[in-house]
Amino acid sequence: MNFAGKRALVTGAAGGIGGSITSMLRSAGARVAVTDRNTDGIDAEAHFPGDLTDPSYTNTLPVQAAEALGGLDILINNAGLMRRGKVTDSSDEDFDISVAVNVKAPFQLCRAAIPIMAAIGGGAIVNTASCWGVHPGPDHAVYCMTKAAIASLTQCMGRDHAHQGIRINAVCPNEVDTPMLRTGFEMRGFDPTTAMAELDKTVPLGRIAQPEDIAEVVLFLASDHARYMCGSLVEVNGGKPVA
Repeated sequence: MNFAGKRALVTGAAGGIGGSITSMLRSAGARVAVTDRNTDGIDAEAHFPGDLTDPSYTNTLPVQAAEALGGLDILINNAGLMRRGKVTDSSDEDFDISVAVNVKAPFQLCRAAIPIMAAIGGGAIVNTASCWGVHPGPDHAVYCMTKAAIASLTQCMGRDHAHQGIRINAVCPNEVDTPMLRTGFEMRGFDPTTAMAELDKTVPLGRIAQPEDIAEVVLFLASDHARYMCGSLVEVNGGKPVA
């Protein structure tokens, strides 16, 4: 995939998947602006550390990225968080932060980026939903709700803005071997290495996804190879259904 001359904004760039997306885009010729709470140590053309729950940040971020890069062709809404539990085990804070990061921030970023892309004749947006948003599973009520919301929003925007040459799609991973997943095991009292080995056994392909497995699909959706895709939800799960 060739991204020479393309300008991209990647959120959650300090994470496992975000780091892979950023590295792959730059290796393919794109100029990349990155955002996360801390962007130190990330190789990119522009850095915009900040808080995605702050509307003054998210509403202006695409404009700032476009100014820094000389335009904006690609937006990757990769940042996200997971709060586990049934509704009865979830707090208002769990709900508020999950909606703010997983739904409201991508909504605001898309809303700000679409006019920029429309003015130059088109672009590509890739959102990160989840298999758990398409096929809700147990004990993740708030997480599943937010990922279902971003999946639905992707489908709506994909249809609404296709006529402007803007393709909007979503990748829907299952479990991915990231620091977030390993930290989650630790918080629940499990040894991450042992837990990951057991998790591998539940996947028909024999292992859970590595960040690169998801990043390559994201790049495909952002590329001209996916030129006839809009409003699509692409599940990347190694054949494993949601438990």
